[in-house]
Amino acid sequence: MSALPTWLAPVVEAASTITARELTRFVPPPGSDARRGAVLMVFADRDDDPHAPDDLAHRGELLLTERAHHMRSHPGQVSFPGGSLDPGETAREAALREALEEIGLQPSEVEVFGELPELWLPPSNFAVTPVLGYWRDPGEVRIESPDEVHAIHRVTIADLLDPELRINVRHPSGWVGPGFLIGPDKDVILWGFTAGIVARLFGYLGWDEAWDEARVRDLPDHMLQGVPRTADLATDTKLEE
Repeated sequence: MSALPTWLAPVVEAASTITARELTRFVPPPGSDARRGAVLMVFADRDDDPHAPDDLAHRGELLLTERAHHMRSHPGQVSFPGGSLDPGETAREAALREALEEIGLQPSEVEVFGELPELWLPPSNFAVTPVLGYWRDPGEVRIESPDEVHAIHRVTIADLLDPELRINVRHPSGWVGPGFLIGPDKDVILWGFTAGIVARLFGYLGWDEAWDEARVRDLPDHMLQGVPRTADLATDTKLEE
């Protein structure tokens, strides 16, 4: 493995020390016979300021996708590229394949440096492995599957840590969980399973900052189609597709 940027060093270490319970309260129970899936959590250097200091706030970003708004379930959901494991695939192979199929991210451009523990999505009985990758030489990404992907978001870690862009998201069931405001106009809500991973990983790393946790945003109507009425951190079920 080639040398990774210094700002990624804490993430590399966390991949070998963090436990599933530190990321979610949902882990596959014994005998669940869960289906297997994987998502690709892609980190990259920001390309808008190559002379910025080599620390996380100035250099890091994450690659996210926004689910098509016409989907029968979870329209507009923001998530990492990912999907189900094909027979014989590893989590790493599946995550890279799905990213290629969804947004044209070439596997050769991604240096996989670790995996987070397997996490469970109870409504769909999926056991999901977040695969960690570094996009060393970012090339072109584009929407390869418009029936599934509405937009691609390259979100700076600085924005994800900005206290003014942190929210709690409230589902009609009364469930409240972590959220982030992303997108060019900061009007796209990242919530659910993916937001939980980001919030808990950054908290584990000691990267997060104090923010107004009383700031609550209701989940917009266009994102409620197909969402279980009893929502929890397992509400991101894009892997069902």
